[in-house]
Amino acid sequence: MDDPATIGRRVQRLRAQRGLTQRQLAEPSYTPAYVSTLESGKVRPSETALRFLAERLGTSYEELATGRPAHLATELRLALTDAHQQLATGTADEAAVRYRRLLADAEHLGLVPEQAEALLGLGDCALETGELVDAGRHFQAAERLLAEEPLPRRARAIRGRAVAHLLAGELRYACYLLESTIDELGASGLVDPEALVILYAAVIGPYIDMGAHARAAHAAELALALAPQVDDPALVAGMHRQVARTFLAEGRTADADASLAKAQAIYQQLSLRTDLAHCHWMRGYVQAQNGELEAAEQELRAARDMLNAKRAALFTAQVEVELADVLRRLGRHGEASDLLSAFLELGDRHGAVHAGGAHRLLGLIAEERGDNETAEEHYVMALGLLERSGASGDLADLCRLLGDLLRRGGRTEAALDAYRTGLGHRSPPGTTTLGPAPTALAFPRH
Repeated sequence: MDDPATIGRRVQRLRAQRGLTQRQLAEPSYTPAYVSTLESGKVRPSETALRFLAERLGTSYEELATGRPAHLATELRLALTDAHQQLATGTADEAAVRYRRLLADAEHLGLVPEQAEALLGLGDCALETGELVDAGRHFQAAERLLAEEPLPRRARAIRGRAVAHLLAGELRYACYLLESTIDELGASGLVDPEALVILYAAVIGPYIDMGAHARAAHAAELALALAPQVDDPALVAGMHRQVARTFLAEGRTADADASLAKAQAIYQQLSLRTDLAHCHWMRGYVQAQNGELEAAEQELRAARDMLNAKRAALFTAQVEVELADVLRRLGRHGEASDLLSAFLELGDRHGAVHAGGAHRLLGLIAEERGDNETAEEHYVMALGLLERSGASGDLADLCRLLGDLLRRGGRTEAALDAYRTGLGHRSPPGTTTLGPAPTALAFPRH
């Protein structure tokens, strides 16, 4: 809302244009003296008063309060919806150009919610292209713009920031952001189903990567219970995609596949190509865990091709690490090594967890070829990356591989050190390094 003097001049100008006296404008709800005081800028009108005056003047509350025609905000919101659809069906680079233009328009018009929406879109674009620092910056800017809004309005921005940290391999901090927000929602009494599904679905991934399977399963259970109260089908589909990870961790592959099928059907209906590619990716992972390697290769290649077509560089690179694992298990070591080497040439900017996984796979390939020295080098590099990220489950497995390699080479003491390191990273079920789990919330029944 503009300052009182500006609003007063606007009311006076519109009243004069319509040929109304102060009495005609004021009655029956207000007095001519009140209109005179308002027009002189000596009083800040309430929303109720402005809505009454706007109706009498034949204009909108928004135009009277801000000087902006209401249709401009409506047109901007529609354009943001179009940009979101462009991100879903086209490339992130093209969508980012559009979001930047809309952000400038929203800033010019002083429309804070639309500025935040454009920043969220830019953050999503940056996640796809692998610009994780930029993504975090956009999400944080959106969060600052919404600082005075209720916490549920900031859930998407916080989730985006947490995902950026997760993809960069900063699992503990991603968990901290999500868990602390869940606790804050509970403490404030703002039990918003949509915000909670956003947060619970997002925390499943880091929980599993950190070995906190009980927490992941509990988050999935809560998200599933809240899903019927959520109207956004894309959000429900994303929740099903994450819940599939908990089913897989529990060995419930049929349930995992059913959950992915639900997500995939929604994504196909909404033409959300990046999300659909993630379903192929996850299905490939499920099949690889089941030993169905040829089917897994087909699904992972489909995911890789879809993501590559959208120029989603980060996700394309990460799928290739999992595809390399399948190729290695199929005995196609050369193809696997080529994929992994190309990934590592990019450095670890595509995430310490996947970079660690690439070194682990190259170590396995070297070991299978009888090159134990190279295998040890890759295992040690993977160990450093995974320790930095806090991926406890992967760390424990890697320490076992390194310990076995050292023991077979007769280096018993070094092998014992590796085993001890692995045991130190075995988290008790349901825990992380973050302390107590988020407080259980009491959900309203519908």
